[in-house]
Amino acid sequence: MKKNMYRVLVTAALLTGMNSVANAQLQGLINRGKQALKNEVKKEAKKEIKEQGLNALTKVSGKESSFSSNGHTYTQKGTLSIKTYNPAATGMVTFTNVPSNYEEFEEVYTKFLGQTPYGVAAMMPMAMEIYGRDRAEGEKCIRLINYPSNVNSILSQLKEKFGTSQYAPENDSYHQRYLPAAVLEGATPQNAYTPKYPYTVNMRASVNKHQDMQLYDGRVMYIYMMGKGWDTEQRSIEVIQVNEGELFKVFNCPALYTQCKNIKGTWEGLK
Repeated sequence: MKKNMYRVLVTAALLTGMNSVANAQLQGLINRGKQALKNEVKKEAKKEIKEQGLNALTKVSGKESSFSSNGHTYTQKGTLSIKTYNPAATGMVTFTNVPSNYEEFEEVYTKFLGQTPYGVAAMMPMAMEIYGRDRAEGEKCIRLINYPSNVNSILSQLKEKFGTSQYAPENDSYHQRYLPAAVLEGATPQNAYTPKYPYTVNMRASVNKHQDMQLYDGRVMYIYMMGKGWDTEQRSIEVIQVNEGELFKVFNCPALYTQCKNIKGTWEGLK
């Protein structure tokens, strides 16, 4: 674009020896060329400012913070933001233990992890693990961090995946009690889904941009949760914030309880 404009200006300048009518026409061409070049410069300047803004947002929101409850430590760090879509944004949550009960889970959610989109996303495998240990406690946790329309599908699927029945006996690969570990860093089918410690959930921005949902009166953002339990090695999870400043909730997450790769060995569980 710039090269073309320069050529126009140079050509016009060379032709200024023509008559007055031609000169007037050429002067108009020169003026239009200058204006087009000026507009192009402005456009590039705006693009640079936008990129600088995204970089600044990354630096500010990427600061690591920690929270302790019941002797357990939770840490989060990320640049995933509900306000601005950044395709390079990431999120990371680490924790020394799965919350021991609903009270600890609620405190971690309301005072810390529920305040960021990647924080609440990382609480889903925690809630799934609690459900695997205690159905009643786990259901309360799932209801706490999920948008109402997402609760029943999670519970119905986990009941089948974590329970035993004529459709899922203990020796059936459909029964996958280890699902919560499949998205933790270091866990693979080959090592019996044994994650690195402390446990880490890594996330990054989805290719899908944020979407304002008029029907649900909120804004939804799409996040990829990384995990070796599936061929794609990424699980899509949707997070919603109804009003600015409110805690985030999980809007949709079927990929987290979709059948993962069969385990090799015996799962030792999570702390």
